[in-house]
Amino acid sequence: MSDDLVRWRMDKTALSAGKVGDDAETRAFWRRQTPRARLEALEFMRQVMYGYDPAADRLQRVLTVAKLERR
Repeated sequence: MSDDLVRWRMDKTALSAGKVGDDAETRAFWRRQTPRARLEALEFMRQVMYGYDPAADRLQRVLTVAKLERR
């Protein structure tokens, strides 16, 4: 999917705000799509907005060191 990101760039100046369910035609289009197609579209939009970083695909481990208090 990263090849798609190279070809497609988002013009953030051409956006307008609105509710997801505003357009009946758009709603009908997404209802016709398979769950897999919906998830692929969602992932594509996430990558366009936040970038694609293969190293970030894995969960990061968090290490916390706590010192014990001696009484």
